[in-house]
Amino acid sequence: MPTIGKIQIKLLERLCNAMAVSGDEGDVRKIVLDEIKDHADEIKVDALGNVLATRAGSSPSTSLRAGSNRLKVMLAAHMDEVGFMLTADDGEGIFSFETVGGIDIRQLPGKAVVVGKEHLPGVIGARPIHLVKNEELKNKIPLESLRIDLGPGGSARVKPGEWATFAPRFQRTGPSLIAKALDNRLGIAALIELFKHAPPNIDLLAVFTVQEEIGPRGARVAAYALDPDLAIVLDATPANDLPSWDGEENISYNTKLGHGPAIYVADGDTFSDPRLVRHLVAVAEAEGIPYQLRQPGGGGTDAGSIHKQRAGIPTVSVSVPHRYSHTAASVARLEDWKNYIALIHAALRRITSELVEKERA
Repeated sequence: MPTIGKIQIKLLERLCNAMAVSGDEGDVRKIVLDEIKDHADEIKVDALGNVLATRAGSSPSTSLRAGSNRLKVMLAAHMDEVGFMLTADDGEGIFSFETVGGIDIRQLPGKAVVVGKEHLPGVIGARPIHLVKNEELKNKIPLESLRIDLGPGGSARVKPGEWATFAPRFQRTGPSLIAKALDNRLGIAALIELFKHAPPNIDLLAVFTVQEEIGPRGARVAAYALDPDLAIVLDATPANDLPSWDGEENISYNTKLGHGPAIYVADGDTFSDPRLVRHLVAVAEAEGIPYQLRQPGGGGTDAGSIHKQRAGIPTVSVSVPHRYSHTAASVARLEDWKNYIALIHAALRRITSELVEKERA
């Protein structure tokens, strides 16, 4: 059984502090490869940069495919995070930039960032309130008015086209984990632990995907290449569980911190396979693991690409709830993460071919 202790939390810290904006996932990929190399039967890095790792089980065949060994289960988690790309050098270490992935421009001024392969420290600058006209305060600052300031000498060390992201600031405080990129380093750290403790009844296909934050591109080619019997996507989902600004009851909470892992029924890209949803719920209740159903609605995960590959792949997503997604500091509960890993491991142990041989209904 996988456990979460100081070693696993330290691994999560290393992953969160790494820089892996969509299209530049190398820092996280190095950590992943180092962690799983002694546990895999086969590891491949494909043309897009996905890490595809296979760990064969040892129990008798339960596969849907004649001549194959066991049920082939794909677990996918994306390595990338939202961030920025430098677009123009304005001189004196000051750069124009564009966002990579979904970022709210309103919360960027004054944020510390790191830039390029050397992780150079910088700050996103805007005119201070003392110099802003009153009529300008009524509107949000446009992206073209913001700059990343690296200070004198910065122009000699990075060039347009290089990536940047929020400066790392991982903390564990009380029951909470605080860091940038909890979406989806929580999923990556969980997948590493699940791969190290893969149950023997399945062939586990672990995929650490790229470019999810700009559309699930890496997952698409990985699912096509591996052609699994079923897939479970490991991600982090926003929790909209704060009080409403008008004092009314918040009924559109999406998910809530402290209520366990969130099982997806539907999102903006996917109707989860109902057989897998029922399996996860039944396992959670049998094992006494807290869980919640993510409110159906918008958003999406790698499942949006995976379930449409080949002749169709039964797919479901399970996520860790967290607040302040895609900002400089997100917040999650340690217990939710522990229960997330426990639920997925228990679901894998209990899975059989009969689950997906049944008619989808």
